[in-house]
Amino acid sequence: MKPNTLQKDTQNHAAGHRERLRARFKKAGVDGVQDYELLELILFRAIPRRDVKPLAKDLIAAFGGFPQVLAAPMERLMEIKGVSENVAQELKIIHASAIKLSQARVLKRPVISSWDALLSYCRAAMADEKTELFRILFLDKKNILIADEVQQRGTVDHTPVYPREVVKRALELGASAIILVHNHPSGDPTPSKADVDMTNQIVKAASALNIRVHDHLVIGHDRHASFKTLGLL
Repeated sequence: MKPNTLQKDTQNHAAGHRERLRARFKKAGVDGVQDYELLELILFRAIPRRDVKPLAKDLIAAFGGFPQVLAAPMERLMEIKGVSENVAQELKIIHASAIKLSQARVLKRPVISSWDALLSYCRAAMADEKTELFRILFLDKKNILIADEVQQRGTVDHTPVYPREVVKRALELGASAIILVHNHPSGDPTPSKADVDMTNQIVKAASALNIRVHDHLVIGHDRHASFKTLGLL
C-alpha cells in the first residue's frame, strides 16, 4: 500500500471513530462513555487531525483518573508527550468550567439544603491541589452563601492563616457566619493539631463580634473531615 493511501486510510478511520464516539455520547451522555473516551471528546477540539485515544489513555495512566487530569497544573500536563500548550489550556478551561458550574449550584443558596452540592464543589475546587489552600465561605443571617474566597495559598503541608484578617473580611461582607475550608495535599483529611489550634483562634476572634463558625472542612483526595461531625466545634 502506498504511503499516501495508508495515511488517508488512517485519517478516515480516525474520523469515523470520532463520529461514532460523538454519536454515542449524544445518545447516552456521560454514562455511555468511559473516562478515557470523555477525555478523547475534549481532545478532539484541540487536536483535530490525529488519533487521540493513545494520548487520552496516557493522561489517565499518568495522573490516575479523569478528574486528576483536568486538575493537573499546565506544566505537569505538558510533560506528557503529545500535550502542547494549546492542549493543556483546553483541559484547564474545562476544569475551570466544571468548578464554576459547581460553584453556581451553591452560591446564593441556603447551605443546609445544598450541603452535598457544597461538598462536591469544595472537592472539585481543592481535592487535587498540590499545595494547601485556605478558603472561607461567608453566610448571611439566613445561612445563604453570599461569598466564597480563597484567603491564603500555602505549601504542601502548611497555610498561614490570620484570624484577625478572617474576621475583618467577614465584617466587610456583612456575614453572620462562616465555614472554613482547607485541603490536605497528602490526601488524608484528618485534622492536625495546628488545624485545631488555628480553628479555635478563629472561633474566639469571630465570637467576640457575633460571627459564628459553622464548620471547618478538611478536603482530602477522595474524602473529607468535618470539625463539627468530629466534635471539634
